[in-house]
Amino acid sequence: MLKKHQHFIIHKPWGMISQFVNPAKRKKKLLGDLYDFPEGTMAIGRLDVASEGLLFLTTDGKVSHEIRSNKYEKEYYVQVDGIITQEAVEKLKTGVEIGFDGKKYTTKPGKAFLIEDPKFPLRSQKIRDERHGPTSWVSIIIKEGKFRQVRKMTAAVGFPTLRLIRVRIGEIELGTLEVGGVKELDSFIKKEK
Repeated sequence: MLKKHQHFIIHKPWGMISQFVNPAKRKKKLLGDLYDFPEGTMAIGRLDVASEGLLFLTTDGKVSHEIRSNKYEKEYYVQVDGIITQEAVEKLKTGVEIGFDGKKYTTKPGKAFLIEDPKFPLRSQKIRDERHGPTSWVSIIIKEGKFRQVRKMTAAVGFPTLRLIRVRIGEIELGTLEVGGVKELDSFIKKEK
């Protein structure tokens, strides 16, 4: 009998490693600290320790490969240092030059637009307060996912990232899933329009 694969979404908290094993043996929380996942569960893609939001986990390696392909949009809500300009937003849409693997890389065109503060719960480490100047929020939608790409993109246009939250992959949204929350799904893949 074929084993039925299991699929989960989680709201990864700030400060957690997107893995089940900590290679550096640092005292960081791991995915297995959130829930008793079945054996063989793997994260699809990653969010770095300082990033938050939607992360897919599965027991099916084929699904992992499919989702990591450049077919699916990934949407991030990004709090940046300063009041981001429309000119900077336009550059984010058309592609910016970032460093990747020791070389210069121009990001593929995507979508970007200003958004109101999405009012996410405060994270465990405070970002900063008003004395350090204003901040603003932008939504960035890309299909690729180079190492720390979104952070490098906002820095390249002069507005460093202060907080980064992935809110959507394909048609699956983070929605109201609480920080550290886990939800099992039948499938991640819906036919994109």
